Amino acid sequence: MIKHVFLTGPPGVGKTTLVQKVCDAMRSADVTFNGFYTEEVRVGGRRVGFDVVTVTGERGHLSRVGNESGASAGRREYRVGQYVVDLPSFESLALPLFRQVTGGAEGSRRVFVIDEIGKMELFSQAFIRAVRQTLDCRSCSILGTIPIPKGRPLGLVEEVRGRPDVKVFTITKENRNSILPEIVSTLQQCLKQAS
Repeated sequence: MIKHVFLTGPPGVGKTTLVQKVCDAMRSADVTFNGFYTEEVRVGGRRVGFDVVTVTGERGHLSRVGNESGASAGRREYRVGQYVVDLPSFESLALPLFRQVTGGAEGSRRVFVIDEIGKMELFSQAFIRAVRQTLDCRSCSILGTIPIPKGRPLGLVEEVRGRPDVKVFTITKENRNSILPEIVSTLQQCLKQAS
């Protein structure tokens, strides 16, 4: 029985856009959404980092292009390529969202958005625990994104990909404009089974 829906595909293919379109399509269907998206931050046309944005519009830093001095105010510095991950900012915004969803009432039609489970987010052990708890939570379905396999496997990503209660859609430039109805239909089925 499928309970969660995840999208995967190369960077920039439109996973976040599709997640937002699924949320928009299902909002009027008496479905409650919680969770977060990851958005690029651009200055003068150049990507300078990523923000985490809740479905209600709160925003916090996930990462920014790092400076070469490495000054991190005495904290350990987490890096993905040129980006320095702001773990305290990410955790202070994302982790309370998980606590709200895992304490909810049974039988309600709730979707928790996790965009994404990627390298930056996986520096947080608390995030990893929260994702696992939410995957096992009876009161909600997850609509999330995961990166395509590349290089060294990411433990939690492979765990999600291998779960029997997860349906993974691979998003490509060829299918991104036509796959929305299938994703919505699958998520609706997940919610029917949960209620």
